[in-house]
Amino acid sequence: MTTTHDGSPHRGPLSGIRVLEFSQIIAGPFGCQNLADMGAEVIKVEPPEGEAWRQFSQFIPDESKWFQSLNRGKRSLVLALREPEAQAIIHRLIPEVDVVVINYRPDVAARLGIDYGTLRAIRGDLIYVDNTAFGRQGPWAQRPGYDIIAQAVSGLMALDGKLDDNGTAPSPVSSPVADYGTGIVIALGVCAALFHRQQTGEGQMIETTLLNTALAMQGSNVMQLPAADAAPLAKMAQVTELREAGASYAEIQEAYKDRGAQGALNIYYRCYETRDGAVAIGALSASLWAKVREALETDFLGFADPELDPTDPDQFAEATRRVREIEAHVRSSSTEHWLQRFDACGVPSGPINFAEELADEPQVVANGMVVDLNHDLSGPQRQVGPLFKMSATPTAPQGSSPPLGRDTDEIVGSAGYSEEELADLRSRGIIG
Repeated sequence: MTTTHDGSPHRGPLSGIRVLEFSQIIAGPFGCQNLADMGAEVIKVEPPEGEAWRQFSQFIPDESKWFQSLNRGKRSLVLALREPEAQAIIHRLIPEVDVVVINYRPDVAARLGIDYGTLRAIRGDLIYVDNTAFGRQGPWAQRPGYDIIAQAVSGLMALDGKLDDNGTAPSPVSSPVADYGTGIVIALGVCAALFHRQQTGEGQMIETTLLNTALAMQGSNVMQLPAADAAPLAKMAQVTELREAGASYAEIQEAYKDRGAQGALNIYYRCYETRDGAVAIGALSASLWAKVREALETDFLGFADPELDPTDPDQFAEATRRVREIEAHVRSSSTEHWLQRFDACGVPSGPINFAEELADEPQVVANGMVVDLNHDLSGPQRQVGPLFKMSATPTAPQGSSPPLGRDTDEIVGSAGYSEEELADLRSRGIIG
């Protein structure tokens, strides 16, 4: 059983598991925060200046909202890992560590003495998560990479189809989805490996990558299925032709994202502007399409009309006119009117919200999706809570994120260092 930082007990599903985290920015920290929410003791190893995300848009020294939102419930251990004595501290801690999570390049981990081979020699059943941008094999193995690069090379950015403010270059998906998705994959892999270890006594190395996560998020697009790929192949042939002709990126993107008549004549699965905002509806079956038409008070079938020939210019123009009429009809009433209307007709719908509005949204609050915490330095805060609930072993935050180096003496002391040795290590900048 672990305890939260206020001393109260927390019997989560991973209670008793000790995690050593060597990661920064989003993917690794988010993965380890999920482990902490499940009751694991997560020790975050940071350099003397703190991890980079502490410094990004900091509102007080060494603290930022980005960092605090990704590192709750952890303990902070400050070590100058380039120093052999700091590496020796890690090696003395490893016998009591169940899981190591790292996102360094291969040469860095080996140089610091925290690679899988070195640490496994100390604890044979260690679970070691090795997170990279692109994987350990292949021509990109040694490349560093962040979410924006993973979005670019995986096709996710082009699939989203956004251009920058100048309308010339691609723009990434607003949320770093490859990073956050990989954080979930890290936690999933750790849980699977812990179960395997319980069954067999074996530890292992888990490899996760931003690229693999980004590919998985668009599986049907990446998938090659000759029997069904006539349209995608034709589209990509046009993309190749435009590239070879020296077309601008915007022209290539326009050809790529063209979804034909089905996209242009879609009244069922899309967003609509209202008089005072916007709403989204989602209908993916014939029965729901009928409910959408009822709610919109239209007999127009759109792309569901088997008689519509989108290659006929007159038919396509008339259908487009009908879509514009529906859009104007929705725009004539308020968001609340349409939400009530869609709800009465059984159409899945929701308002277009801004993230900053949601911490106090009644639906979010009623389901415990946000938690109230108190940070040692910055005081009260409300943030997104654990990803899921469990009835027998509840998930719960173990506290807010740690101030830099708050737990160093206690953690290093647990490895057998005396107070005199701690003072000496601190005076020489080995610990902080």
